Order: sequence, then structure tokens, then C-alpha cells
Amino acid sequence: MADSASLLFNPHTYDPEHFDPETRRLLRATVDWFEARGKRRLIEDYRSRAWLGDFLDFAAREGLFATFLTPASAAEKDDQRWDTARIAALNEIFGFYGLDYWYAWQVTILGLGPVWQSDNAEARARAAELLAQGEVFAFGLSEKTHGADIYSTDMLLTPDGEGGFRASGSKYYIGNGNAAGLVSVFGRRTDVEGPDGYVFFAADSRHEAYRLVKNVVDSSKYVSEFRLADYPVAPADILHTGRAAFDAALNTVNVGKFNLCTASIGICEHAMYEAVTHASNRILYGRPVTAFPHVRRELTDAYVRLVGMKLFSDRAVDYFRSAGPDDRRYLLFNPMTKMKVTTEGEKVIDLMWDVIAAKGFEKDNYFAQAAVEIRGLPKLEGTVHVNLALILKFMRNHLLNPVDHPAVPTRLDAADDAFLFQQGPARGLGSVRFHDWRTAFDAYTEVPNVARFREQADALCTFVETAAPGEEQSRDLDLLLAVGQLFALVVHGQLILEQARLTGLDEELLDELFAVLVRDFSAHAVELHGKDSATEDQQNWALGAVRRPVVDAARSTRIWERVEALSGAYEMGQ
Repeated sequence: MADSASLLFNPHTYDPEHFDPETRRLLRATVDWFEARGKRRLIEDYRSRAWLGDFLDFAAREGLFATFLTPASAAEKDDQRWDTARIAALNEIFGFYGLDYWYAWQVTILGLGPVWQSDNAEARARAAELLAQGEVFAFGLSEKTHGADIYSTDMLLTPDGEGGFRASGSKYYIGNGNAAGLVSVFGRRTDVEGPDGYVFFAADSRHEAYRLVKNVVDSSKYVSEFRLADYPVAPADILHTGRAAFDAALNTVNVGKFNLCTASIGICEHAMYEAVTHASNRILYGRPVTAFPHVRRELTDAYVRLVGMKLFSDRAVDYFRSAGPDDRRYLLFNPMTKMKVTTEGEKVIDLMWDVIAAKGFEKDNYFAQAAVEIRGLPKLEGTVHVNLALILKFMRNHLLNPVDHPAVPTRLDAADDAFLFQQGPARGLGSVRFHDWRTAFDAYTEVPNVARFREQADALCTFVETAAPGEEQSRDLDLLLAVGQLFALVVHGQLILEQARLTGLDEELLDELFAVLVRDFSAHAVELHGKDSATEDQQNWALGAVRRPVVDAARSTRIWERVEALSGAYEMGQ
């Protein structure tokens, strides 16, 4: 049975021995750099909005980004590869110490996406060299007027008569736009109508025709607005044209949005150490705060939700790494990591904040920045609503039409995830097929709250077969999103159970976690019942799907003791 601390990232004991020696060294070196920097400096840099120059210098010296973000097809060193498992591990570390550090890394990943998908050998070689030099990258997609609506881009490319273009227009909310050695910019040709006119090209933020306007946020993150004024785009700068440019944009986001889940996990882990330690040592009305039943419940719920976040995300890595043209299940699990895990992170922080109250505002704690930064992750790379709507596209096939797929093993091997840059056309989501979700639940029929949740999941299948939204209701996104939340819980529970089986997670902890999921499903069912357009059949179904978790006071007490043991388990040095 794993103890509570062993399930969470702890810099004092961290040793990623499941990775190869160089990955292990780099992950540990990153932790050591932050720990040597200390909590006071970490928080002061956050509060003063200092640019991340020292951190980027460290990353350049160690070859961190070059090692982790150069795919094998462009690698010059044996340890360079695109390995989602170790990328996820680094996301968690960056989130643990501060989202500003993660953000510079994340938008570098996005900026590299169109490059690594391109057949432009010259641009790929240039990107690899820039990475080796320690440069960061940027992803020039969104615009102030249109957001990420790439159908309406106003970045215009006018042919120059020599095979290239002159680009003019602005981009907005572009991370690293102040310092990127290469910015992947999405635009459209002025001489070609429709999708055939799309172009992805590489720009340099140091070029005189690249004009940095401002940082649009008050943060160490440099989230830029920039303008191109008659910027020369040579043939060697063109990454994609036509429909391929459109696909490159969406497929890049497929790769990049996955990183938000593990960043959220890192934030929650650091905040949890602070919150439990504070609550355990705070005396109120002559009693420790943790003696109050509601405090124990809130901290226990926060802990088991965090464990669920980790289990789901770790298992999703396996599906990413095992994906291919005939197995695109990752296209469901990806928006799940983006939407479900990050919103769970918000709940975890809120539960702890209700306990520590005013302490959560204090400037000398990590928690104050965690409470702010956790909000951003559900809103980056598509809002919760966008990702829920995407998840719904898979619901019928996932719940009702399973097919046989080879078992996906745990993927911690030192392999290159080449398919992520060979995803092909970004369409056909309705044809993606899944293995039977019931198998994961069948393995835990003796766990009371897993069985109780299974009743709700089976009920959702009945809903899809007998009371699913009709043609008119399908235009009511408000109602559909309520249905999406119910489906997301089933998928969330499935991968949690798969990972629990693979890692030998003890059933008592799993039981407590699924008690929370049963309550969540019931709450979303009640929400569906109250929707304006819900039919009588849907209302009746919704109330019929409400379940009470199986209560076991002794089990809850034992899980609470694990949470309480986190008090003092980690404190960042000053």
C-alpha cells in the first residue's frame, strides 16, 4: 500500500528512476535549481513580474528544452526525442514551482508543433539549432478580434513575385512573443480564396519588420501582441500551405493542450503541502483546525481528487504514446485532460482554500499564486465549453459501440512519439472507436463506490439510447454541456481504474475517490434536470440517476490519516 506522500511529487525524495539516466539527471537538476533558488526568491520573482532570464539560462546550459523537445527525426544526440511521459513529468515540476516557468516551455512546444509537422527540412534544421542554442519559440495563431477562429485570420500574405510573400497583420495573446527565435505564424494569402489560401510560416521576433506591441497580461509570462509590417516570408520560411496549414494548427493544439493537466497537478501538490501543514498546526477555539469534521472532509476530498487527476493523466500518456492511424483514442482523452483534470484542479484548490481561508492570501506563501494560476489552465488551449463540446462527439461510440483494441501497456520506455507530428487530417472524430469501458469497472466490482458509480454509468448508456437530445435540442449547447459533464465523469473513472490496476493502488483509497465521483455524477444529473429545455423523460432519467455514495466512516478516517501525514512532509527552503 502506497503512503499518501509517495503518491505526490515531493522534491525532497524525488527520484524518477523509471526513466533513462539522462532524463533522470535533467529532471533532478531542474528540481535542484528551483530548490536552490528558494521560496523567497521564487515568490518575489512572481510578484515583481520578472522575466525568466535566469531560468532560461539554466535550461540552455543543461540543454533541457533541446533534449526534451527535439524529435528523433531532427536529433543530433542520442537522448533527444519527443517523449510524452517525460514531458509530462517536467510539466508537473514546472507547475509545482510556478506556472510562469511552465508557460515559457508550453508555448515553445506550441511554436514547435507546426515546424515538426512540416516537410521543410531547412526550417526543421533551423529549429533544432535554435533549440540547441537555448532559444524559446512562439505560436502565432490567435488574434485580438477573432481569437483562435482561424477561419477569420487577418494575417495577410501578399505574393512578392519571387515565390515568397510579404506578411502584414497582428497577432494577440502570443506567449514568448518578446524573445522567440522562431514564431510559427498562421495567415492567409490575398490571392487565394478559401482553405487553399492558408499558410503557416516561420518568423523571427528579432527582425525589424516584427514589431512587439506589449505584454497583454500583468505577469512574468510574456503574452504578447505583435505586428508584422511587410514582413518578408521567403520560400524557406513556409511550413505549410492550404488545408495542411489548418490541420497543423489543430494538431499542434492536440499536442500542446495535453500539457495543461500535469501543470495543474503540480500546482495542486505544492499548495496541498502548504494547506495541510497550516491546518494541522492552526489552533482554533482550543482545538486544531483539523479536528473539525468539515475540514477533514474538505481536505480528504481535495486529496482524493488530486490522486484521481494523477491517475487519469498518467494513463492518458499511454494512449498518446501508443496512438497511430488506426488508434486515435487519444483524441478523446486529450480534451479530457484539458477540461476535466484542470477543472478538478480548481476544485482541489477551492477545497483547501475554504480550510486555510485568509492564509491563502498571504504574500509569503505559494498558495496565493496557486489560487490565481490554477484558474488559467481550464481557459488555455480552448475553454471548458469548447472541450466539452468536443468530448461529446465521442460519446455514442465510446459508451455503446466498443471494438477490440490491443491492450495498451504502461509507456515509460525511451521511445520517440513520432505519430504526434504525423496525425494527418484533423477530422473524422465521429469514426473513432474505443475498447469497452466496462472492462475497467468489471475489475473492481467488489469496491462499493466503484459499483455504485457503475450503476450511474450504465444509466447514462440508457439515457443515450432512449432519451438523448433530439435534433432541436442538439442546438441547445447549455443542455448538451450538462450531458457532456456526465459523460466526462465516466471516461474519467475509466482511466482512473485502468491506472489503478496497473499500479496496484489500494482499493480503500479508490473507494473514497469514487464516493466523490458518485456525488459529482448526482450533482450533474440534478443540473440536467433543471435545464430549461429538458424533456419530461430526461428530467425523470436525471432524478433516477442520483445515487448516494456508500458511506464507511472507518475507511474515511483511515484516508484522512494519510492526508494528515502530509503535514510537514515538504517545505521549500527560504
